Amino acid sequence: MTNLTTVEGLDTLTRSLAQRTPEQLAALLTRHAAPLSLRPAATGLRDLATALWSYETLHHLVLHLDHPRLQVLAATARISQDHAGQDAPAPAAPSSGADYQSLMAHRLSFARLASEPVAPDATYTALGAASGPARATAEAALRSLCDDGIAALTEDGHIVVPPRTAQLLAAAPLGPFTATPPRPTPYSARTGTRPLAPTALHDESAAAAATLATTAERLLAALAIQPAALRKSGGLTVRETKRLAKAAAATEAHTRLLLDLALAADLIALTRTPAGITALPTAAYDDWLTRTPGERLAPLLTAWSSLWGLPTHTPYGETPTALVRGHDRHAPALRHALLAALATVPLGTGAPLPPLPDAAQPDADTAAHTPLRELLDTARWHRPLAFDAQPQIEDRALHTLHEAAYLGLVAHGTLTPLGEALLADPRHLDPALHDLLPAPLGHAHFQADLTAVVPGRPTTALTDLLTATADRESEGHAVTWRFTPASVRRALDGGHRPADLLDALAAASADGRLPQPLTYLIEDAARAHGRVRVVPAACCLRSDDETLIAELAAHRALRHLGLRALAPTVLISNRPPADTLEALRAAGYAPALESGTGVTEVERRPTHRTRTPVPVRDPDATLALARRLLGTPAPASAGYPQP
Repeated sequence: MTNLTTVEGLDTLTRSLAQRTPEQLAALLTRHAAPLSLRPAATGLRDLATALWSYETLHHLVLHLDHPRLQVLAATARISQDHAGQDAPAPAAPSSGADYQSLMAHRLSFARLASEPVAPDATYTALGAASGPARATAEAALRSLCDDGIAALTEDGHIVVPPRTAQLLAAAPLGPFTATPPRPTPYSARTGTRPLAPTALHDESAAAAATLATTAERLLAALAIQPAALRKSGGLTVRETKRLAKAAAATEAHTRLLLDLALAADLIALTRTPAGITALPTAAYDDWLTRTPGERLAPLLTAWSSLWGLPTHTPYGETPTALVRGHDRHAPALRHALLAALATVPLGTGAPLPPLPDAAQPDADTAAHTPLRELLDTARWHRPLAFDAQPQIEDRALHTLHEAAYLGLVAHGTLTPLGEALLADPRHLDPALHDLLPAPLGHAHFQADLTAVVPGRPTTALTDLLTATADRESEGHAVTWRFTPASVRRALDGGHRPADLLDALAAASADGRLPQPLTYLIEDAARAHGRVRVVPAACCLRSDDETLIAELAAHRALRHLGLRALAPTVLISNRPPADTLEALRAAGYAPALESGTGVTEVERRPTHRTRTPVPVRDPDATLALARRLLGTPAPASAGYPQP
């Protein structure tokens, strides 16, 4: 039998890709978006086939294979390589003292890299899955491999796999073929715990989702008011982390988690300024504010499922930080494996989460808890390469489970409905989130003790109104604000007129009325407000020559500066110092720049940097690419231009 060269294998894969519909090819491109983004964009199906079978792409894709698919792929690769090695004569061994290129040419010789088609029955026999349920599992695994482009079928039904698959999986301890994952022992059988109510998972997930939505809103609002500074070496400074954690009323670990999720969801961006790198919200944040609470959580949870890193886990000896692009490519597979393992645990039989290990004892065995160890054994079946030979796997898995519990995906040792939705498809979370978070309330109950209570989650407009005029006092199932002289003065400082403020609060009242103490408080604050005036000025002009000052104030060419006399020798300008200096010099004057201490400053030419815009993602871009690769014209109704 003739060896199937790499070129012939790519031909088979290319023909397989050409037989797909645009929707099927778009689904494949979406599933493999992360590894394919690291290679040049494909301009044809042959380029896509080459990218899929490249060693770098395969190194990423095999992490997301479960036990049956990994076993089928590895067994087929071994059989294919054995057949190729038997048919191809081994090259002569390099001579003593051969150079590096000769040694590598021998190691990566044709006999080692070539492959041949393999009959499916040969693969099933090698796995001990020639019949019964094991064969059905192996056949389903083969179909999934072909759907993902990791394998392809020739015209006579034989399997073709990438040539270097055997070398890629040589060190993986796969063990015997197992058709079904191991089942953890029910925790209730050990402890005799009472069964849970049917609504327990929904209630726990709803409480976690409500807390998450509120915390994320406060965190991003604090970041919008005061952007956070990053260290020169990268990552958020400890002081900024503490500030944002206090503003969001969250722990520092959860603050780091939400910041990394917001960065991955493009809600915040890192911007380089002359003062350094800062983190601040993007234009997508403004759109995010207009969404319902459930729609706000969807991009954060989707980002968590594919995040390359564990924000709450810090290896021993390292400083915890946030807003650093992760490089842990095993993290998404680890999350999927743990969620898939928890999906097999019925309600009432799951074990509670063990506490996180003490950072002062890095050598503690975090998987000594028997239920956790059994859960990890089940998760390993779903993503073997995310567990095998990975450092601190028990510690990383436990932090992942605690992150999932904080996000409302895990409760009582099993998956919540929200966790099931994320496991099924992270792109379609809106229905599950809509059931968890009810519609926000647009009215509040104003009481005589100068408090306003919202018995639920308030709308964005109501939150903005009450936050502008009162201080948030407590939250939970009901949110309470308290009015004080300082809070009302803050609203007046923000531009609210007393009459308009009273009308807006009355419109937000559940009964359309305001208690008398609140009305008196606002009227008293309004009478005292503005008795002292602070004049805004971008800069001041001073001169001992009163005639010159009067001349500048009346100069027609300087009218755009808005010059205004505060004293016979002082003018104020509504333009910054640089603009004011430029205008004065253009009008024929010779001003000098003076510092706040009265010392003449030396002017230096400023440097400018360009802010990188946040790319806008087209939801139809992947389908359009699939149509171009297949050469399929788009229907006119879809909005695509016709050739």
